[in-house]
Amino acid sequence: MAIGAGSDLAELLGALLDLGESETRVAFLRTALMRTATDTGGMLALLSTSVQADLSAALADPSRATEQTSAGLAAVLADVNAQVGSVPMVRLQLLLAPVIDACRRLLAGPLPRPVVPHVQAVAVAAYALAGRLSFENRDDGASQALYAEATAQAVRGGSTWLKASVHMSHALVTLYSSPDLTDARRLVEQAVRVAGSGENVHVRARAHALQAEIAARGGLKRQAQASLGLAWYDMENHGGGDPSHGAFSAGHLHGFEGVCELYVGDPSVAHDRFAAAASALAAPREQVQRAIVRTDQALA
Repeated sequence: MAIGAGSDLAELLGALLDLGESETRVAFLRTALMRTATDTGGMLALLSTSVQADLSAALADPSRATEQTSAGLAAVLADVNAQVGSVPMVRLQLLLAPVIDACRRLLAGPLPRPVVPHVQAVAVAAYALAGRLSFENRDDGASQALYAEATAQAVRGGSTWLKASVHMSHALVTLYSSPDLTDARRLVEQAVRVAGSGENVHVRARAHALQAEIAARGGLKRQAQASLGLAWYDMENHGGGDPSHGAFSAGHLHGFEGVCELYVGDPSVAHDRFAAAASALAAPREQVQRAIVRTDQALA
């Protein structure tokens, strides 16, 4: 079974879209097939035949790796990431495993210099996503180890926004796995520093929003309000493209506003902020975040 980029199925789904089928129905079909692939043990289902052949050659001799090799791994990563909230986390972990193993083996070998940054970028994002999936599957030890790998690889060559994103994702799982705010606060402060030196205002906004939440959870109202103000400034004064592909929006920020009101403000205001956030977080990729917002709304 092959359902990834370059497969016959990908061509068929593209044809269905060209013939007028809705993106929602095609996405639903793709999700159903991804579930089926993991039912039959298809860990390589997202690697088309051509990608498997290219990757096999690169793994046998990393000096033969090309940008096509990293593009094939990036396509699998994008497919898995897009299904968070639609496909059970443990199934996604299975589908992501070949990418994790391939990145480790390629980076340990003599990669051609032009290919190194491309494989590093895939590795950083893949390790961080794997860390999040491990956390969701209640394997905190594996999660922490994967985030450590992501951070180390980001320091070697990842872009500024990727480094900040790793710190923020790590901070979130740390926040939800321990009542002690110390480690989460340290990671968020690192994310704010790194994001501040980059050009992606969406990442800066998210870093400031998470900083506001941790301040609010610690009872620091003034600091929480100041960080929220910076987050809204970034969101309202952005320009250019967003390499994080819309991972943070005004809907997400309303959720952070609600958390701050919940802990250091007015619960009725928090309720309204959560309602606004839940209404905005409608995409399949946002269902996990929407569930968190609805839970916080119930607390309010």
